[in-house]
Amino acid sequence: MDPGEQDPGHGKNPVANADGDPAESRVSSPSQTLTRDTVRFVEVGRGRQPDFATEVAEGLGRPAGEKTLPYRFFYDARGSALFDRITELEEYYPTDAELSILKTHGEAIAASCGVDLPVVELGSGSATKARLLLPPFCAQATESLHYVPIDISRAALEENARTLRTELPRLRITAVVGEYRAGLAHLDEVCGRPRIISWLGGSIGNMTRDQASEFLALLTPQLGAEGSALVGVDLRKDRHVLERAYDDSEGVTAEFNKNLLHRMQNELGADVDVDGFRHVAQYDTETGRVAMFLQSVGRQTIGIESIGLEVALEDGERIHTESSFKYSFDEIEDVAQAAGLHVEERWLDRDRRFSLNRLVRASG
Repeated sequence: MDPGEQDPGHGKNPVANADGDPAESRVSSPSQTLTRDTVRFVEVGRGRQPDFATEVAEGLGRPAGEKTLPYRFFYDARGSALFDRITELEEYYPTDAELSILKTHGEAIAASCGVDLPVVELGSGSATKARLLLPPFCAQATESLHYVPIDISRAALEENARTLRTELPRLRITAVVGEYRAGLAHLDEVCGRPRIISWLGGSIGNMTRDQASEFLALLTPQLGAEGSALVGVDLRKDRHVLERAYDDSEGVTAEFNKNLLHRMQNELGADVDVDGFRHVAQYDTETGRVAMFLQSVGRQTIGIESIGLEVALEDGERIHTESSFKYSFDEIEDVAQAAGLHVEERWLDRDRRFSLNRLVRASG
């Protein structure tokens, strides 16, 4: 339930396909649109876009015990509104914990990264985190600070640019419209090295450890010799705390999970009883994974005539919708080292629930 990997139709950036494998990106030459002297937009190739019907058919067509629905499709308008509600719940700690780190340690974070380096942000979203992260960097800049947000939604980037330029007049913005990989491929044409790459929100948790290392390895050469990656990582903790965070008492997360079924009804004409499923969140202490499922209540059949799909489900059969991996400090270091990085510094919230890690290139 980490918002950095969402449906590209709703302003977010997928980097993994339905199986968690890195998505392809066919990069085209960037096109630039200048607005004011301090704000410009660069369009890059969008790459292959995931198709809802195709991925539903593939995921539900798997054998019992292996069925999936793609988490990236949680975020239509209804799903995005539900996620906003989730971030306000007392049980869902990650958002507040990360924001508290930025509020408490912002000056130390900026000081550790060096002066006047461009700040790249992967998945800027509503710019909530940028509004906390950037002021200390602007304060220490000798002239202007170059901020490079990468997001699939131009509308979101335009709105964020207006807000940030009002609040931070010394900010110079190059907004990159495209997927993460396409944007990273064009960074040398946009800003110099060394640079700071910010990947917040705990989105790394949507990947397996190996996939996380693979993606971090894409960032390693982009940093330059003295650059940094700022990566938000949720930490291992008590099972009860984690399962409550993903199965809240108000049932908002359950509605969020079931939104995939609503989308199947609305967009694919699926014959599916939404109330015939219950939301399940389960933490595996060995792997550090919180897994979310839709569990069938009784035997039933899902029919989607538009794609020729009919799926019979047994009572209690589960459809996996999302994984969120939690980390120990050693696991963060292991994933970083596999990508040619190491943890130079780390900041925690007061309750030590979430971590912001400054990764730098490993020597040698």
